[in-house]
Amino acid sequence: MTVTDDLAVSGRASGELGRGKRRRAAAAVGAVALGLVALTACDKPTPLATVTVGSTTVTSEAACYDDGNALGNEKVASCLKESAGETVKASMEDKLRFGVDPKIADEGWTIFINGQPAEQEPNKKTYRTIPASAFFAGGQGGGATAKTQVSIVEVSTGKALGVWNFSIERES
Repeated sequence: MTVTDDLAVSGRASGELGRGKRRRAAAAVGAVALGLVALTACDKPTPLATVTVGSTTVTSEAACYDDGNALGNEKVASCLKESAGETVKASMEDKLRFGVDPKIADEGWTIFINGQPAEQEPNKKTYRTIPASAFFAGGQGGGATAKTQVSIVEVSTGKALGVWNFSIERES
């Protein structure tokens, strides 16, 4: 008995087999087309920045980023005010480890504390460590703050290219 004989015995004609294959092929083509449409609708991911305290690491995409193009001053000021997406807790004795994507480090980056620049010169390394106490010091004789917004700002030739926001919360 051949495959054709089997199909005839089971009640399926050879034309029915062809329609099933065509339906499966059409479904596969439709799924591929839908997948391609979905991919073209996605935004390109931004480079990532991380903050680590002890064994806790938080990672964030940029609050503002234009694929390496300079952001206007008003846009940067607005981005620095955006609430932080990620929060990490630290005690005064902890060390904060900041890490950036190599793409950010190639241009240079600096840290802002509560919207104000905390450094004079951009850093070109992918990683650095800063004592947590530096982020909780109150200004002008004030006590230590409980929560601080820290922003990593990618810079190139004096222009901001991206802003990543984190919140550092003081543990007692």
